[in-house]
Amino acid sequence: MSTKKDFTSPLLSKRKIVGLLFLSFCMLGVLVALMGLMSLLVQVIIQGYDWVTPNLIFNYPSRHPEQAGLWSALVGTLYMMGLTALITVPIGIGAAIYLEEYAPKNWFTSFVEINTSNLAGVPSIVYGLLGLAIFVYFLKLERSILAGSLTMSLLILPVLILASREAIKAVPSSHREAAFALGGDRWQVIKMAVLPTSFPGILTGVILALSRAIGEAAPMVAITALVYITFVPVTPMDRFTVMPIQIFNWVSRPQDDFRGLAAGGIIILLILLLSMNSIAVILRNKFQVRSEE
Repeated sequence: MSTKKDFTSPLLSKRKIVGLLFLSFCMLGVLVALMGLMSLLVQVIIQGYDWVTPNLIFNYPSRHPEQAGLWSALVGTLYMMGLTALITVPIGIGAAIYLEEYAPKNWFTSFVEINTSNLAGVPSIVYGLLGLAIFVYFLKLERSILAGSLTMSLLILPVLILASREAIKAVPSSHREAAFALGGDRWQVIKMAVLPTSFPGILTGVILALSRAIGEAAPMVAITALVYITFVPVTPMDRFTVMPIQIFNWVSRPQDDFRGLAAGGIIILLILLLSMNSIAVILRNKFQVRSEE
């Protein structure tokens, strides 16, 4: 009979214990984060539920809480987000395609890639001051929706480029080789093989970028600090305000009723954000199923 000792059993048990402890630590971290988020959501819903009325949505700002609403801020937010998407999405996706499919691997490309990654972590107020200096004062766009949208485009462009690059990079090289073998040139390979496969990931990047932009208040403080607007913007050169600025203004007021209005405004902003994300997720899943067929 063999009397050889099994030395792997204690090591295996030790690894299982360490793995279980690490898993427990990770789950505890997720639980703490979810508890904090749920407590904030519950507090906002309890405080603002009674204020979510048609008056809150369709009225203009007022010094009287019972008459105050965020119609001008809501329209300004939607206008700015639409214009930001029109500016950012083509530029971001085009830059990602160039960096992944066309750009040569040299020092300049490495310099651009490093700076793109660094720009994604720059505080948003820096972009607000940059937009104030360039778009408002230098280009004479005044404090308009166009200036705000261009500033937001600078803010979210690095995020969109990084996410789109990762989605394009994830496309298997065999897809490209098969397309080249069928006689396609580089653009045909990108259009027919790379983009359809990477589109769900690119759309995820668009969701993340626009979700960040819709809740940012710091750049808008620099571009437009207006909160008392009794009109809705019509052209891109009109003055405007956005929902985070209006909510911040209500929170800063001493009356308790304005805090209820702020909580109601947060609920409307969350509904708007979740609606945008839901539409984007549905489109992403639809294109993902299509690309897998």
